[in-house]
Amino acid sequence: MNIRRNSERLFDWANFGIMLIICFLTIYPIWYVLINSFNEGTDAMRGGIYWLPRVFTIENYTTVFSNNGLMTAFGITVAKTLLGTALHVFFTAMVAYALSRRELIGRKAYLMIGTITMFFSGGLIPTYLLLRDLGLLDTFAVYILPAMFSFFDLIIFMTFFREIPYGLEEAAKIDGANDFGIFVRVIIPVSMPVVATIALFHGVYQWNDYFAGVIYINKTDLQPIQTYLYRIIALSGSNQIASSVPNVVEKTVTSQSVKLATMVIATLPIVFVYPFLQKYFVKGFMIGSMKE
Repeated sequence: MNIRRNSERLFDWANFGIMLIICFLTIYPIWYVLINSFNEGTDAMRGGIYWLPRVFTIENYTTVFSNNGLMTAFGITVAKTLLGTALHVFFTAMVAYALSRRELIGRKAYLMIGTITMFFSGGLIPTYLLLRDLGLLDTFAVYILPAMFSFFDLIIFMTFFREIPYGLEEAAKIDGANDFGIFVRVIIPVSMPVVATIALFHGVYQWNDYFAGVIYINKTDLQPIQTYLYRIIALSGSNQIASSVPNVVEKTVTSQSVKLATMVIATLPIVFVYPFLQKYFVKGFMIGSMKE
């Protein structure tokens, strides 16, 4: 018994050590970017900053927030994340609710077609040509309309909806509610765990998406902050940002420090939102995976 207890204790300590290392490797790169974004750019070029800022400053962030183009990009990202997530959740849930009803005519065919789209797609060029012909290029709608539906998210919604007692719908029908009224007033309120799960999924996607801005948008005033950050890193656009505040740049701010500050601004909002949705995230997946 003692040998068994010792082996279990050793296993627990080994697990603890491994998880501690994984957590450190995950968190430290974020911490490194954060502390360097609060350090003077010219001083940071010397290197050797690992745990805390050596010469603390907020001039990097002052430079970033003084740039009108970046603040416009930040506003576009917030708008497309909020609007895109709300429409995606509502539209996908509505289609999932319809397909979860076994009496729907052609239900199996719709599910088969949708399943095929999970593994095969038309590709980038046909998608670009389609959006061009629809007149969505260089418009805000290109962020919203193509992402309003996801068959993967539909499957999660359907799994959850099938577990809702049918008696709730019957009671609503007796009270005179139609199908849309049942969906809005009954199904959605009792499905908040899975709604929060899908909202978190799609919200993170909308916030982090830079590809749509690179491929479908040429107007700089419609680019999201992730595309703006991409251009800073890939196209050396940080020099243009830094030059927007010359009286500051010539002293302490460098293009690298501006990059780091922009990365923090682009990352932290979605990181702060996640803890508030985490309990719904876990609950939504657990309920959706259980079978009676």
